[in-house]
Amino acid sequence: MSIQGTCAPQFAEVRTEFERNFAERGEVGASVHVTLDGEPVVDLWGGVADPLTGQPWSEETIVHVWSCTKAATALCAHILASRGALDLNAPVVRYWPEYGAEGKDATLVRHVLSHQAGLPALTEWLPAGAFYDWELVTAALAAQKPLWQPGTRHGYHGLTFGFLVGEIIRRVTGQSLGQFFEKEVSGPLGLDFWMGLPEDLEPHVAHTIPVDPTQPGVLLPSLFVTALTEPESVPGLMLLNNGGYMAPGESDSRAAHSAEMGAIGGISNARGLAGMYRPLALGGSYNGVRLVEPQQLPQMSNVVVAGLDAVVGVPSRFALGFQKATDNSYLPPNDREGLLISEEAFGHNGMGGSLGFADPRARLSFGYAMNRQGPGLGVNERGQSLVDAVYRALGYRQTGGGTWFA
Repeated sequence: MSIQGTCAPQFAEVRTEFERNFAERGEVGASVHVTLDGEPVVDLWGGVADPLTGQPWSEETIVHVWSCTKAATALCAHILASRGALDLNAPVVRYWPEYGAEGKDATLVRHVLSHQAGLPALTEWLPAGAFYDWELVTAALAAQKPLWQPGTRHGYHGLTFGFLVGEIIRRVTGQSLGQFFEKEVSGPLGLDFWMGLPEDLEPHVAHTIPVDPTQPGVLLPSLFVTALTEPESVPGLMLLNNGGYMAPGESDSRAAHSAEMGAIGGISNARGLAGMYRPLALGGSYNGVRLVEPQQLPQMSNVVVAGLDAVVGVPSRFALGFQKATDNSYLPPNDREGLLISEEAFGHNGMGGSLGFADPRARLSFGYAMNRQGPGLGVNERGQSLVDAVYRALGYRQTGGGTWFA
């Protein structure tokens, strides 16, 4: 396996683990990027973007990063909050009046960002292609009764998060989520990161290799087991009632790539993920581009909800829109994947194992993207081995549960 790119000597172990991912852990195509004090110290890629054609993973290869997109969407909300255009403690109806239907008038913007809004799934069945119709989905969410009283518990809004937060952003700015992100984040920073991929970039997209649940040794998380055995449950509705978006192969369609889906639809690579977090690791700005004021960062990194997730069924921890370190290693094998980063860090992983995060204390940003998905909900051994190697290179140590501290 030929690995391309550069790696500073201090981070040689990251390259070693990246190589081991291909040799020992079933990696097919991937990239990893790390910045320290704003400078790239790891920029590696390798493998195959399309196993059917043998197309290699190149420096320009991009891929579906699934829920890593939630962080990009949350960042847009924090940009507006930092500018005083959005009050995270205000009711959603201040910006989106129709949202107040069915007793949701007291729902706060912070409830939406922290997965407490009570709308993790739509209960009225959606027509085919619904997730490519922004107006249809946001109108349905505005009209629906919450599944729990907002603010009383948290449960992962796996597919609806982007429509909820994104509509608030659209109401405030008059721009679509993808337009705002490109104008304020990816454009100024020069990132390969899109919510709504231009058609001319399709040849650069690596094909997603989904998990085959029939293969020996594949253990599906409880969320998926519940969804498949109880389709009318909340996990079932979340994964099945989306107009067919979660059907095999659909996420790689042109329709999916071109749609703006702020929970799950982002197309990027390791450089794009680490590049988005780079300013956040440095106080909110990088190279003349200020995303947020320094005083906004605590709201992006401080834990606001923690404990058993009402949808996923395992513990999770969130700041306002970002995941925090979570050690689930004590759970049964199918549910033990978590996110082992430092307590100061914040970010988001994507289904199958992609990951991006910022660590302001370490002045570090990290991105990892790949095409072969793992079966779990958190960061699997491929991504975690890279994170671990980065922290070891910085002299960090691990707690008994595996999270990192200086």
